[in-house]
Amino acid sequence: MVRYFAKRFGMMLVAMFLIILLTFVIMHSIPGGPFTSDRKVSEEVEAALNEKYHLDRPLPVQFFEYLGGVLHGDLGPSYKYTGKEVSEFIKNGFPVSAKLGGITIIFVMLAAVPMGILAAVKNGKWQDMLVMSLATIGVTIPSFVIASLLIYFFSYKLNWLPTFGLDSWKGYILPVVALGGYSLSYMARLMRSSLLEVMGQDYIRTARAKGLSETSVILKHAMRNALIPVITVLGPTIANMMTGSFVIEKIFAIPGLGVHFVNSVSQRDYTTIMGVTIFYAAFLMAMIFIVDIFYCLIDPRIKYD
Repeated sequence: MVRYFAKRFGMMLVAMFLIILLTFVIMHSIPGGPFTSDRKVSEEVEAALNEKYHLDRPLPVQFFEYLGGVLHGDLGPSYKYTGKEVSEFIKNGFPVSAKLGGITIIFVMLAAVPMGILAAVKNGKWQDMLVMSLATIGVTIPSFVIASLLIYFFSYKLNWLPTFGLDSWKGYILPVVALGGYSLSYMARLMRSSLLEVMGQDYIRTARAKGLSETSVILKHAMRNALIPVITVLGPTIANMMTGSFVIEKIFAIPGLGVHFVNSVSQRDYTTIMGVTIFYAAFLMAMIFIVDIFYCLIDPRIKYD
């Protein structure tokens, strides 16, 4: 197992290097520069800025200087906000996004797993059709449409919930529902199909033949294997939600990591774009790595030898 995890860690390092390299190349392949704007600056000022941020050096030199800074935890300064470091944006924005994403993950799992179990147990009945209809709607409707509808009905018409900010617990309700709508629907469908497949296995029929109750068969025997596909998609889902939803945070004016990324793209703040991308990639690979560990805990038959 140690050898397997060491190999995976080495693969993660290679993947991170390639992500940094590709992001760097793409950023420097875009026409213009970080100081290109509608308001033209003089050549002297632009040359001074390029010299200050070492942009006048050859690209290979810039890349290895940037890579060395990343290895020391330095993601560089922001080109648009004087005196601000990219790590400050991540430090200030990630806790907000992580808290919202964490609450959303709890909401999704508490709702998706029971919905999937109910649909599988009541396969072909009205409960199954109702759950699958709701799940289909949640998968097909984009999150920004769900967010707009929630704001219109619960904030504008009924005046029950705030439209922006996270100043109170009520402020989390609409963003959590809008952010988790797709994942909730997808996981409910995945849980249903996985559980139906598992319940058709021989060992489930053997458990029933021994006289075990249906509840015991589902919870003690079928659930472990049925949860494996759900756990597989849970890692990337956690990474996506906890690093900030660009659309949802913009709609509800939440000062999370997603807002910083959107602003950096519109302002051509290259170092912020690269820093947030690298942070997201590292977080995503860490979540996938943790999911691999959970496989062994859920199903003892899975070994990494």
